[in-house]
Amino acid sequence: MSESLSKQDVQRLLQDPSPTTRAEMAGKVASHFGAQGLSPSERVLAEDIVRILARDVATQVRAALADSLKSNPNLPRDVALSMARDVEQVSLPFIEVSTVLTDCDLVEIIRTGSSDKQAAVAKRAEVSEAVAGVLVETGSEKAVAALMGNESAKVTESQMGRALDRFAGSESVAGPMVNRAKLPVTVAERLVALVSEQLKERLVAKHELPADMATDIVLQTREKATYGLVGGAGEAELEKLVTQLKRGNRLTPSLMVRALCMGDVPFFEMAMAQLGGVPLVNSRLLIHDAGKMGMKSLFDRTGLPPKLYPAMRIALDVASETEFDGGDRDLERHRRRMLERILTQFEELASDDIDYLLEKLSDLTAAA
Repeated sequence: MSESLSKQDVQRLLQDPSPTTRAEMAGKVASHFGAQGLSPSERVLAEDIVRILARDVATQVRAALADSLKSNPNLPRDVALSMARDVEQVSLPFIEVSTVLTDCDLVEIIRTGSSDKQAAVAKRAEVSEAVAGVLVETGSEKAVAALMGNESAKVTESQMGRALDRFAGSESVAGPMVNRAKLPVTVAERLVALVSEQLKERLVAKHELPADMATDIVLQTREKATYGLVGGAGEAELEKLVTQLKRGNRLTPSLMVRALCMGDVPFFEMAMAQLGGVPLVNSRLLIHDAGKMGMKSLFDRTGLPPKLYPAMRIALDVASETEFDGGDRDLERHRRRMLERILTQFEELASDDIDYLLEKLSDLTAAA
């Protein structure tokens, strides 16, 4: 095989009808196409040959050409578009890799192409926020699942939420999200709720548990996981999370008690502000009112069960009095002291309030 492209190559291509020979020529053309030493006339000749091969009637020839040229950044754009619009055997490897394709080209592929072509776009090493948005809005379930599994894709928090809206209950979409290295807290909380509902259905269906018992198990599991998301969240993230919990009827009294008993006053302040319909700064002032009437007035606005007020009042007092010691594992020691203090003050509560709070604290006590 000669080392440079020539007119003889063109002649051989036109005379030999064998698809195998044409596929071999496609590989040869591709190997020389990216060479730096081509003269202008050789470059024109190479592009002409590529255009001829890209229209070859044999799929194997076009597939061989596309596979060989998928990583070439100097491919003429018209040839790149021809390959991207071709049958899937030709187009899929090319779409997934070629850098010649622009965002506009990729959007066209998403809007007009098959589910597999959409998935090829979703798997690219670089997927812009704009392309991700079109995939989430119009892509197939398979394509959106591929996008969620692509760690390098620029997928926004709102796009993840939209994916969960479009494919509610889809494990193929939610699963890759769960495995992402980093998730916004609002998306993580929705995944927790989704997985919890699936767990409840399995408990009832496969283990014949009564629905109320399954609900209890799932609620505790979900709230523990949800609370785990709060740690390290900034005020803006915390506000979005609490807003989402409230909107989804998942900002439960037991979750708020859990937060207080873990010493997380900021979460409690944000939750009370949302439930009471007051600004966060007002919530903080009322909760920490020295006369303690502010907390009671805010509590009455929230619609929380009245029997919870004494428990929350005690937990809040203990949280304000119990300091971190600054040593190793001080968070665990702080939470243990918090639980011990709360449990020793149960004499002040009615017996039914004690039972209610003990039930919610049981798993926390075991963990501590």
